[in-house]
Amino acid sequence: MLQRPSRYIAAVAIVVIVTFLYLSTRTGHTYKANTIPSDPTLPSRIERAERTYRTVLQKRHDLIKKHGPSPSQIVMFPPDQDPWPAYTVWDYFPPAFNCPHELERIGNLGDGGKWTCGLSRVAQKQECIIYSFGMDWESSWEAAVLESTKHCQVWGYDHSTRSFGRQVSHALFNSQQRTHFASGVQLGPEDKHARGDDPKLYTLAHLMNANGHEYVDIVKIDVEGYEFDTLRSMVQPYIESGKPLPFGQLQVELHMWGKKFADFLSLWEMLETAGLRPVMMEANLVYVNYNRASGAELAEYTFLNIKGDNIFIKDGPETDFSEDQFNPMFGRE
Repeated sequence: MLQRPSRYIAAVAIVVIVTFLYLSTRTGHTYKANTIPSDPTLPSRIERAERTYRTVLQKRHDLIKKHGPSPSQIVMFPPDQDPWPAYTVWDYFPPAFNCPHELERIGNLGDGGKWTCGLSRVAQKQECIIYSFGMDWESSWEAAVLESTKHCQVWGYDHSTRSFGRQVSHALFNSQQRTHFASGVQLGPEDKHARGDDPKLYTLAHLMNANGHEYVDIVKIDVEGYEFDTLRSMVQPYIESGKPLPFGQLQVELHMWGKKFADFLSLWEMLETAGLRPVMMEANLVYVNYNRASGAELAEYTFLNIKGDNIFIKDGPETDFSEDQFNPMFGRE
């Protein structure tokens, strides 16, 4: 009486095993979305991120066609009325490029902190240069970068404040010659800093030349609306020459005060042509809270430069270190 159930169970087991083997060896149906990448190298991660980003370009085109159909017809922030289109300008420009390293919010929560891609890449870099434009006494990001890296030097510029914010200890970092600050300096689209000019404008190229720098690892910009003309003048010469931009990462706050969609689209496509890819975006909700009638007109973007051979996209001898030797969040242990 016990043999028949045993034989039945054995037969069922054989059928299940044969069916599984048959289905697992079939060709003609592959599910790439569920395939684990077998090549974890940095170039392959960047390549995959770029392929994904390319799909977003077509989606942006389709969304413009849907709500335009031309860019000049797109309303930046549609009013609360029929037909209630479900978008804002930011939806056309998502941070769709995946940072190939760790993505961390460095500095304070709330105002002052910045999303940074791969700070560990410069944690022990010997010639690490960072430029920061516009701080208004808030330097938690700069302080965290100094504490989290061994050799990085931060060059700070502001047209109104006279020094870094209180978070940066001058006694500590100045003694190591890691901080440099210039007051009365505003990053701008042209060099205009003669007597009587207010604010005094300096181009990135001018400041880099004055400092003897050919390359900057991270450029952080918050210049209260000057960024549109500034970015155009900064980027266009490199597009025309075919040379890569002289920095590896760009962090910028974009201010949409009085801007038109077509103008912003033109600027954004210029940044893309130059090799800049957005890895993170954060709407400035502090501004929204205090200016509720205006809406979300300000947003912070972090861009990675995928052209050239900067430290964020190419491996080098300075990136080969053990994580237990240096913790990028807390400094040398």
